[in-house]
Amino acid sequence: MPISSPSPRVTLRTLRQWVKQGQPFPMLTCYDATTASWLWRGGVRTLLVGDTAAQFILGHDSTLPATMPFMLEITAAVRRGAPDAFVMADMPFGSYQCGEDDAIRNAMRFVVEGRADVVKLEVDASFAPLVRRLSSSGVPVVAHIGSRPQQVRVKGGYVHAGRTRAEADEIVRTATLLVEAGASMLLIEATPSEVSSEIVNRLQDRNTGPDAGKNAVPVIGCGAGAACHGHVIVLHDLLGLSSWQPPFAAPMGAVGTNIEEAASKWVKLVESRRYLTDTHPYKLDG
Repeated sequence: MPISSPSPRVTLRTLRQWVKQGQPFPMLTCYDATTASWLWRGGVRTLLVGDTAAQFILGHDSTLPATMPFMLEITAAVRRGAPDAFVMADMPFGSYQCGEDDAIRNAMRFVVEGRADVVKLEVDASFAPLVRRLSSSGVPVVAHIGSRPQQVRVKGGYVHAGRTRAEADEIVRTATLLVEAGASMLLIEATPSEVSSEIVNRLQDRNTGPDAGKNAVPVIGCGAGAACHGHVIVLHDLLGLSSWQPPFAAPMGAVGTNIEEAASKWVKLVESRRYLTDTHPYKLDG
């Protein structure tokens, strides 16, 4: 069941205050209402409704098959499960590379129908005009830079980014450009720690000055080094539900093993014919 928080709802302003105060914050991916409510109980205040749901929920081999209707539905579900959490919605492949007018309409659907706080786009410098239009239209944008999983077909697989000085400099330049275009947050994925450190340093004046509560740009890392203000990993990796663990996301639980053990016990109970033999709760009256 959804739960209410005695504390105020977590918003972009909250995250900016955390950045100003030097308070790091954890984020996890989430795809359903029940899990969202448990993560909130566990103290997780920021949730990413990631297009990784295409892999971990639907069983695809990449994030690309996630559709707009699917992502809108699960974003709204996460909001219902954790009404006071900060909810970041992934815009799926094809929903914002389709022309600026359609991209803005799609982004607004995530805010209105999905009740997301921000939308996340995997972008390079060429998306600066779209980021500017979205921001001026009232849609807060998270610019996802570094490794971009939606480029998997172009890259021929998943690779980390910023491995050379030239690549690292380009990511830093892109981050600066997108912030100037109006990006409210940055998410940096799978880069050397020097890349995120340089980006955080360049934002230092903005993030610690007298107007930081209004203008700070939180930087979230996904395997991007310790300097980031927040850190996000896939929930299934954290819980030990993945068949492969990213090197930056060691499991902190063994839920997969627990499910396997519970399923095995259920199989044995039913096959033994003992289930409900003496414990059936319903009795015939009279």
